[in-house]
Amino acid sequence: MPKPSTNMSGLQCLAAENIWFDKHRYDEAEKRFYEGPNGPATHSHQQSSSHTGADQELVSRMKSLELENQSLYKVVEEMRAALQKLESRVAMLEKTPTAVTAPCTKAAPVQQVRVVNGGDDDDDFDLFGSDEEEDAEAERIKQERLEAYAAKKAKKPSIIAKSSILLDVKPWDDETDMVKLEECVRSVEADGLLWGASKLVPVGYGIKKLQISCVVEDDKVGTDMLEEEITKFEDYVQSVDVAAFNKI
Repeated sequence: MPKPSTNMSGLQCLAAENIWFDKHRYDEAEKRFYEGPNGPATHSHQQSSSHTGADQELVSRMKSLELENQSLYKVVEEMRAALQKLESRVAMLEKTPTAVTAPCTKAAPVQQVRVVNGGDDDDDFDLFGSDEEEDAEAERIKQERLEAYAAKKAKKPSIIAKSSILLDVKPWDDETDMVKLEECVRSVEADGLLWGASKLVPVGYGIKKLQISCVVEDDKVGTDMLEEEITKFEDYVQSVDVAAFNKI
């Protein structure tokens, strides 16, 4: 039987190989290989852009909060300075002496004159009276003045303990009528309560809070009572916070 030739064997091997018949599959794999790095890079770029936008928004909000904090700090410092002036004035008034200084009168010395008749010592007499009578009169006048001073001091009113309070009244949203909200707050009345100045302070996203001050008598009005009464206006008020509290 004759041997097969070498050329014939090579052709048969080439016919059995199918790499060229599947060329479109290799082309597709090569295309995916080169497109692969670009895909994730594009996605990464989008994520980076998204993170950059979020960071810018966060920085903007932080700047807004810093401005608000600076505004609140300035208001508190102004209130603190006013209270310090008021405390100094009250302390000065308390130290001012209110005692009634009675004029100091000194009785003139009484000279005792003796008259001698005919050299008889038994007829001597005191022309201007005795020193004991003068001392009794001076003591009576002194006692009357002491009683008058004690009565005046008893009528002096005692110092009433008071406090200055700064409240933050927050609305529900930016559509809340802040004029009506302030009217509701000032409608709260009580013995020992006096409302003071107020202003609107930006909070963020177009929302403003009402910052209002008041002076209260400690024995009659407290912060709990104020918060309870103000939050009753639930159509306008979301919450009430005490921003500052100082004794007067």
